[in-house]
Amino acid sequence: MTKGLVNLIPPATVVAVVCFWAFAPAAILANPWTIVIVSSLITLYIQGLEFVFERHAGWRMHWREFWTDLFYVVLGATAISWASRMLAETPLLALKQSLGIATPWAMHWPFLAQVALVIFLIEFGQYWMHRLMHNSAPFWLTHAPHHHITQLNAAKGFVGNPIELFLISLSVVALFDLPLTAIFCGVSVLGVVSGFAHANVRSDPPIWYSFVFTTIRHHSLHHSVPYEDTRCNYGNSLILLDRIFGTYKEGEASVVGQDERRRLSIREQWLFPFQPILARLKQRPAATTDVAAG
Repeated sequence: MTKGLVNLIPPATVVAVVCFWAFAPAAILANPWTIVIVSSLITLYIQGLEFVFERHAGWRMHWREFWTDLFYVVLGATAISWASRMLAETPLLALKQSLGIATPWAMHWPFLAQVALVIFLIEFGQYWMHRLMHNSAPFWLTHAPHHHITQLNAAKGFVGNPIELFLISLSVVALFDLPLTAIFCGVSVLGVVSGFAHANVRSDPPIWYSFVFTTIRHHSLHHSVPYEDTRCNYGNSLILLDRIFGTYKEGEASVVGQDERRRLSIREQWLFPFQPILARLKQRPAATTDVAAG
C-alpha cells in the first residue's frame, strides 16, 4: 500500500499544480512573483522527499552538492532567465509583431489544452536541442558538464554550463497568443516532471504516467556512464517524444557520470566547452620554446 501511494506522488503533484493555476484567485495568479515562489516550492518539496523516500544511498545529498545546486537554481532564475528573455523572447515577440503573426484560436482553447500546448512547444524544442547536443561535438562540449554529475537530485536539472542552460531554455512559446497563467502552469508542470526525473526519490509512477512523462528510471539511464548509453531518452519531461522518434530505451542506472566519474567544480563546468582552445594555447608556448631551442 505504501509503495503504491509513493508511486502516485509525481502524478498527484502534477494534478495539484494544474489545479492551483486553474483555480487560485486572480490576484495571486497575476502577481509576477507567484511563478518564482511556485517553482521554488516545487524544487524544495521534491528535494524534501529525497530524505523520506531515498532511492539510492550513493545519491544522498550532502552540503557540497546542496550549495552547488542552489547556486545553479539561482543562476537559472536570474542570469539565464534574463538572457532567455532579452536574447530570445523579446526578438521573437518583435518578429511576431512585424510579420503580423497571430494565433487567436489558442486563446479560445480550454485551459488544459492551452497548458498541453505550452508543454509540447517547450519540450519539442528541448528534445531536438538535447538530441543535437549528444550528436554534435561542439554542442556536446556545452552539455557534457551536466553529464559529469555523479549523483541525481531534485535540482540537478539546473546544473550545467551556462551556454547549454541558455540553449536548452529556448522555445517558440512567445510566437503564440496564450494566457500567462497557462504558460506559467505549463512551466510549473515541466518543473514537477523534470524535478522528479532528476530526484533521488523511490517512486515509480504507473504506466499511464511513465508512458508520457519522463521518470527517474528513464533519465538515470540517460545519465549512465558509457557515452553511447546516454544517447537515448532525450525528453527532459516528455518521454513520449522518444517513443515517437525512436530514441526510447528501457532500463535504469544507479551509477551516473562520465569518463572517470570525476565531479567537476563550477569553474571546470564553465570552462569545459573551451577545452580544445585552452589545450592549443597550452601547446603553443611549448612549441615556441622548442623552435627557439632549435
